[in-house]
Amino acid sequence: MSKPAEANCKQLPGVIVPVVNFKRCEGKADCVAVCPENVFEIRRIDAADYQPLGPLNKFKLRVHGMQVAYTPNADACRACGLCVTACPEKAISLTRAA
Repeated sequence: MSKPAEANCKQLPGVIVPVVNFKRCEGKADCVAVCPENVFEIRRIDAADYQPLGPLNKFKLRVHGMQVAYTPNADACRACGLCVTACPEKAISLTRAA
């Protein structure tokens, strides 16, 4: 899947950031494929994010290879919303940066 040439960006970078719900994310990388700002990466879930999850969520993560989406470049987000639309698990939301 190729990245869009031009997204319908609604904000300047850093105003809005994507938040990934690890209880829903299955690490399928649809967000990586569509993000024009390279905000996302798929990698093994950190122990600190894994530990507070319930048994069902932990089992689901094991089934999906312990992979989730992280946002190392969240400050580059321009709120186009392509990641929210692309995520099959509806695990991504956009929120105002702190």
